[in-house]
Amino acid sequence: MSIPMESGQDALAAPHSAGRGGPDFEVPKGACDCHMHLFDTRLPFAAGAPLVHGDASGDDYRRLQQRLGLTRNVIVQPSSYGRDHRVLLAGLRALGPAARGIAVIAPDVPEEELSALQAAGVVGVRFNLVQHGATDDSMLEAVTRRIQHLGWHIQLHLHTRDLLRLASRLAALPVPIVLDHFARVNADTALASQVAEQVERLLDTGRAWLKLSAPYIASLDAPAYANLDAFVQKLLQRHPDRLVWGSDWPHVTEADKPDDAQLLSLLALWAPDEDLRKRLLVDNPQRLYGFRS
Repeated sequence: MSIPMESGQDALAAPHSAGRGGPDFEVPKGACDCHMHLFDTRLPFAAGAPLVHGDASGDDYRRLQQRLGLTRNVIVQPSSYGRDHRVLLAGLRALGPAARGIAVIAPDVPEEELSALQAAGVVGVRFNLVQHGATDDSMLEAVTRRIQHLGWHIQLHLHTRDLLRLASRLAALPVPIVLDHFARVNADTALASQVAEQVERLLDTGRAWLKLSAPYIASLDAPAYANLDAFVQKLLQRHPDRLVWGSDWPHVTEADKPDDAQLLSLLALWAPDEDLRKRLLVDNPQRLYGFRS
């Protein structure tokens, strides 16, 4: 159900997002935000959660969707809730068939829980080795065995050293893999060229994807993030069908919330061709997350 919007400036506001305007290009019909989170402070955070956040509801997010012209979204289970999926499942119910989910599981997850997650719209599982908690890399192969029959993928948020360390194992997994946040390519400038080369090798396998999400995590060069330009444009030339875009709303790591319209407008710089932007925002997410055309 769509949310009625007020008139005037408030109609252009969205919680946890700076700015009031829209992106610098016409967003295509069916555009997807492939990385966002929901929070409900009525439910407990995981013990020792490294990141927590105030309320960020499905209704709040719909305001951002309307402001940006987005239709579809992917709700990613944050580290804050560990393997407790109550907020994720409530969000999938609230946002309906235009939403998909990414869960966090352990190798011993009951089969009936996997079935319930799939029925709710979950299409993958996440390993977060940056904000440690519910997962670690010792689980990779065992979790893969649990999800392979479901057709799910594995999404990973990794420190650059961990990406380089785990790359051969990731390439050997018999399911698709999705790398978060530009693979944090420039987070450690000493390793940036090695990370960029490894991302290309993984994308060359035809089973890996990269999220153009949260540039503030991959680069300190805000707000233009110019040191991501060459990396992204090379990947767009070689692998335009393996990239998707995400907002990272509500920007849990950021005390000063960015303007999501400006983040989305980076695509106009990196992908000035309208058809290419449609691939990034519509066609690629449709294939990766199973949205109907």
